[in-house]
Amino acid sequence: MRLPQEFADRMKKMLTEEEFSRYVESLDKPRYNGIRVNKLKMTPEEFLSISPFDLKPIPWCSNGFYYNREENPAKHPYYYAGLYYIQEPSAMTPASFLPVEPGDKVLDLCAAPGGKTTELGGKLQKKGVLVSNDISISRTKALLHNIEMAGIPNVVVLSEEPAKLAARFEGYFDKILVDAPCSGEGMFRKDPMMIKEWSPDKVEKYGALQKEIVSEAVKMLKPGGMMIYSTCTFAPEENEQTIEYLLERNEDLSLVELPMFDGFDHGHPEWSKTGREDLVHCRRLWPHRMEGEGHFVALLQKSPDSPIRKLRPYQYKKGKLAPELVEFLEESHLNLDPKRMEIYEERVFYMPEDLPDIKGLRIVRAGLFLGNLKKKRFEPSQPLAMAFGEGEGPKRVNLSVEDERLIRYLKCETIPVEADNGNVLICVENQPLGFGKVSNGTLKNKYRPSWRWMRG
Repeated sequence: MRLPQEFADRMKKMLTEEEFSRYVESLDKPRYNGIRVNKLKMTPEEFLSISPFDLKPIPWCSNGFYYNREENPAKHPYYYAGLYYIQEPSAMTPASFLPVEPGDKVLDLCAAPGGKTTELGGKLQKKGVLVSNDISISRTKALLHNIEMAGIPNVVVLSEEPAKLAARFEGYFDKILVDAPCSGEGMFRKDPMMIKEWSPDKVEKYGALQKEIVSEAVKMLKPGGMMIYSTCTFAPEENEQTIEYLLERNEDLSLVELPMFDGFDHGHPEWSKTGREDLVHCRRLWPHRMEGEGHFVALLQKSPDSPIRKLRPYQYKKGKLAPELVEFLEESHLNLDPKRMEIYEERVFYMPEDLPDIKGLRIVRAGLFLGNLKKKRFEPSQPLAMAFGEGEGPKRVNLSVEDERLIRYLKCETIPVEADNGNVLICVENQPLGFGKVSNGTLKNKYRPSWRWMRG
């Protein structure tokens, strides 16, 4: 693989001659593929007991696994049930290393297409608040799709500039993840077009942008809060020097040492401008040392003595719930707080609790979309089906992986079922896929057409 000369010259200075040769050789080898089990749905052990794939654990991610390139997990019913997310193995490090606890308030600042957001949602276990933001409104379509498929209910999806978010969420978040836009040097093997598009000017441009982003992000951390910064590039200007910039301008920030695994490298103070020794606490992943494309990760913590900010709270809309909605919630064993339900025309949403005021922000989705109120009936949504936990939802019709009706259901076809008349939840391995309505042994398919199975 032919590399830009200026890039090669820089990498030769960063690596030994022998290591640089190994790096170049690694770019001509097949890339590694990974899936990450959705902990909202099941444990890694439970998934392994039903997995049809030949899997090998990814050391730095407890719910991550390598799969063989001959397999296609995106074309399996378990994918449609949201049991896992397909993700490049080294890209699993940032969300894996951020110590999110259920009940935290968490921000994924540069979130699309949603790989890291879905892991953060799994860690929250439907408790607390997850704000998932991407400045590109077009990219939030894939982001929202992946959030809905993962079954994450306690989420707000935004499309805003970091500075505008910082003005609204100052000191609000317990944990923040910034997987910053970068020059993408770790994408060379995956996407050769990135090689053609690389230039020193691009590195300089992204280095400046990253400094702007993290400067706003840190304002949104609570005292004692923690922030992960990551990139999929190797340039010191976008890695050690960005962290150095942040630390030099924020005395209440400090680096937290991250775990080391075989093939990991520490951060390099000698590649910074000031030689800060604490930069060794960062972690570098090189594609010639480990089974992945490469990444940079740093974990920072704000001092618990930093000033506490008081934010204007979100004003939850008050309204009377329609009888048909109440009836559905009772039949589905959903114990939801009526004060957090909001109705816009016929659309019903269940909002996360303890939000600050988000009025005026560009909102893609706020809360879990429960469904639509029709004349004397309530139509539950596909996102609600995916968010049901054990014991929740209407009667379940569980189809095995081998059942030919399963793929037909995912193709939005009518199928025969043995169940009483009325609404049912179609499942695989007791994991929800979507709704249907039974009438005299025939299921009227309610699966979302835009999610339809497209193979065969």
